[in-house]
Amino acid sequence: MSRKISIFLVFLALAGFLGFGAWKVLLAPDDLPPEGFARGNGRIEADLIDISTRTAGRVASILVREGDLVQQGDVLVIMDTTELKAQKMRAAAAVASSEAAVAVAEAAVSQAEAKLALAISELARSEELQTRGVVSQENLDIRRTETQLAQAGLVAAQAGVVAKLRAVDAENAALQEIEARIADSTLYAPQIGRVLYRLAQPSEVVGSGGKVLTMVSLADVYMEFFLTASAAPRLRLGDEARIVIDILPQISIPAIVTFVSPQAQFTPKQVETLQERESLMFRIRVRIPQELIKARIERIKTGVRGVVWVRLWEPDGQLPDWPDGLTPPLVANLDGAVGD
Repeated sequence: MSRKISIFLVFLALAGFLGFGAWKVLLAPDDLPPEGFARGNGRIEADLIDISTRTAGRVASILVREGDLVQQGDVLVIMDTTELKAQKMRAAAAVASSEAAVAVAEAAVSQAEAKLALAISELARSEELQTRGVVSQENLDIRRTETQLAQAGLVAAQAGVVAKLRAVDAENAALQEIEARIADSTLYAPQIGRVLYRLAQPSEVVGSGGKVLTMVSLADVYMEFFLTASAAPRLRLGDEARIVIDILPQISIPAIVTFVSPQAQFTPKQVETLQERESLMFRIRVRIPQELIKARIERIKTGVRGVVWVRLWEPDGQLPDWPDGLTPPLVANLDGAVGD
């Protein structure tokens, strides 16, 4: 009998413990921020950029490794351009041939102009002689016809020059297209960032638009979180914010509100408090200043979780002061707190 009582007491204690935990999670009041402030959970994020080829080709060399920090304009990948260079030579020869054809057409114009001048001169002489009765009307008509033919020949020669010039333009366009493809065969870093993945290796053939690298852009480091429908309208673009990351709770990182969603959405999964689960939310983005990122570029890591604090505008147009722990003096101590 005593054994059954002991088992019953154990189960009773376990049930009480589980019930207390459920009450803490589901029924206990939320840990609300001070009046005039709002906060939300998020993580440090940055955009991913795929470094891709414009056309199919063979990878000649990859100049970076995973984890390397690259600056805007750094050469990342060089594609093989042997075939393209041969096409460029052929296109350059076509341009030269077209330009020579233009010279021939211009010479034809000069020849037609000379023929027309001669025909006009002969016509004028025939007309004078016809008045004296030396030249018959038939010969005069022949001279007039020859003059008309010379004029038509000049127009045709001039049109031929225009056609040859357009052919030169077409060949130059083809040459420029090949040159652009050769230029696109060298892939540069579009922004400052860090190489995340190498998706191809030298000597591999990739298709048009094939991804060679994926990099994390550090030109725009931000954190997104969600605010309730009652708090979001009291936030403005350009407002100051503070980010407190979980691994450095004693440090507040300054940020700027750069996006407030104009449309509410259903509560996302990462919102965990009871009050927030019962309302629609607005997505908010705060951006860490670029100068702060550049000063600590080697220490920036994405995916680090934390909390964003923002101040909410009062009806009288005032903002509350930042509380202790979120003031700028702690920001100045970031280097010493992080360490090497």
